[in-house]
Amino acid sequence: MKNKSITIAFLGVCTALAMILSYIEVILPPLFPAVPGIKMGLANIIIVFLLYRRGPLLAGAVSLVRILLVALLFGNTMSLMYSLAGGVLSFIVMILLRRLKFLSTVGVSVAGGVFHNVGQILAAMVLLDTNQLAYYLVMLIITGTVSGIFIGLCGATLVKRVPQKF
Repeated sequence: MKNKSITIAFLGVCTALAMILSYIEVILPPLFPAVPGIKMGLANIIIVFLLYRRGPLLAGAVSLVRILLVALLFGNTMSLMYSLAGGVLSFIVMILLRRLKFLSTVGVSVAGGVFHNVGQILAAMVLLDTNQLAYYLVMLIITGTVSGIFIGLCGATLVKRVPQKF
């Protein structure tokens, strides 16, 4: 029972940290004002850490709870749909690629960042009934790669420096 309580408390702290990082992104000015919607995805530092340290089930649970709570607190129905589409596709890709031993944490995170953007564009194309948004994907792949590198480096640093029994 003690281990279960510690795990629940740890996941609560991780969820809170991910939400704080999401909130920081909400209040920061846009990275590229001319290109709307581009964010670093700072909350994914926690998700990458959990994916490598605690496994996909707990990482996925924290990711899902964070997406739902952030949309409830800081977003709307549309932001929830876009975040879910991007988050689920990204997470599935990261789970699959994590199994490949030749890919580093950074490589997995880059793929996650890119596929998050792909999921959001696919959702927008369906919801807005247009395929014209596919052109926007080029810019999002570039920014997803850059942010994926940053998130992957931060996540790898946490995995390396936070003790296993933490």
